[in-house]
Amino acid sequence: MRHRVRTAKLGRTGEHRNAMLANLVCSLIKNDTIKTTLAKAKAARVVAEKMVTLGKKGTLHHRRLAVARLRAPQRKFFPKAKGVSGSEQRKNWTDEHDVVRILFNKIVPKLQSRQGGYTRIVKLAGARKGDAAQLAYLTWVFDDTVASTSEKSEKSGETESKSESNVVESQTEDTKKSEEIKENTNADEAVHENSESENNADDGEQAEQQK
Repeated sequence: MRHRVRTAKLGRTGEHRNAMLANLVCSLIKNDTIKTTLAKAKAARVVAEKMVTLGKKGTLHHRRLAVARLRAPQRKFFPKAKGVSGSEQRKNWTDEHDVVRILFNKIVPKLQSRQGGYTRIVKLAGARKGDAAQLAYLTWVFDDTVASTSEKSEKSGETESKSESNVVESQTEDTKKSEEIKENTNADEAVHENSESENNADDGEQAEQQK
């Protein structure tokens, strides 16, 4: 009896099951999202979260454990194939092929602030044609706190710059209005002085005529 045995066999032998789960997790690391059956997604989630735990520790030993579990090929250790040397295989090697490096350098930093629950399973409506299997998406749950804080800082900087520009514009408008008021008062004073001088001249002429 399999009492209290939590391992889902998935209709495969142990070696086949481990290889399949390693391939699923490698695809998840490369693409950030995979589509598979619900049972496989639940089994792959366990492996993926353990790999993130190894990545958070970040030592060489834990990197080697991740390489062993994911069965990920490394650039320095290519098996010799017939007619193809290891140096020829290494020429076509890029960082995109190094799943463990992507996990440790790109995915783990985005999950650094989370204490668990690094993946999410989203069930799809309906069933797969042929065997009526329940399908689901398996994705990472990345933290957007850094992006949100940067966006908030940018928005706050924009609002501060806008407020400063508005203050400067209001100050310039106030100065322009004060200058216009001064010019109007000066013009009114000049007109008043001219009218007074004209009135004085008229009074003088009238006095001379009366004499």
